[in-house]
Amino acid sequence: MFTVAQRDVFVEERLERAQKDPRVVAGAVVGSLAVDTADRFSDVDLTFGIADDEPVSDVLDDWSRSLADDLGAVRLVDLERGPTIYRVFLLADSLQFDLSMTPATSFRPAGPRFRLVFGDTASSSSEPAAVGGLFIPTPPVASDVFGWGVIYALHARACIERGRVWQAEHYVGAVRDHALSLTCLNIGVTPTQARGYDELPPEVLARTANAHVGSLDPATLRAALVAAVDGLLRAGAEARLPHAEVVAERLADLR
Repeated sequence: MFTVAQRDVFVEERLERAQKDPRVVAGAVVGSLAVDTADRFSDVDLTFGIADDEPVSDVLDDWSRSLADDLGAVRLVDLERGPTIYRVFLLADSLQFDLSMTPATSFRPAGPRFRLVFGDTASSSSEPAAVGGLFIPTPPVASDVFGWGVIYALHARACIERGRVWQAEHYVGAVRDHALSLTCLNIGVTPTQARGYDELPPEVLARTANAHVGSLDPATLRAALVAAVDGLLRAGAEARLPHAEVVAERLADLR
């Protein structure tokens, strides 16, 4: 797993690159790193304002290629919220990097955990903040199902180590569900709302049985997470996802 020092160097290098990129006019750290509440399990969240004459998607794709070429970053998922595009990467040593980009005219804090590093934010918006749901919708696309499963696995591990056992139980279940949903996609049965679970082969369901959380004891949670991650990685390999093997190597400490 990554060290705090490695994470700090990564953040510093990304911010330095951003300030040298003429297309990037503002940048901020968001999340726990922005308000000094981070611990050794915290991931990296950076957000950037992009010059209005530059397509955000082009800049994000350019950064993605650089991250892949220079650091072997694996792109997990994309999420669009209004004018902002979020892209999540898995780096070596299981460091999760959440990168988001927004047109400069819309670049502003989405919440209190926002620390501007350079540039300016746009004026406050009168539009109400988007209301989140209980779950992040996952399109029935194999790479997206797998990517969100990986993200939830990292969240589950962090919650267990932080003693947030109820939240950990939630994320372990999410990993298990994404593993089963991906398997449903692989064999051609309905993946949504667990409709295809009972149609899965008995051997698949049997190996998933240990992914159910029997108690909130940390050791039990860890064991269930191991089983859930194993199921997810197996389903990713069966789906022949191009980055499944690399992700498996980077999640070795979760197995």
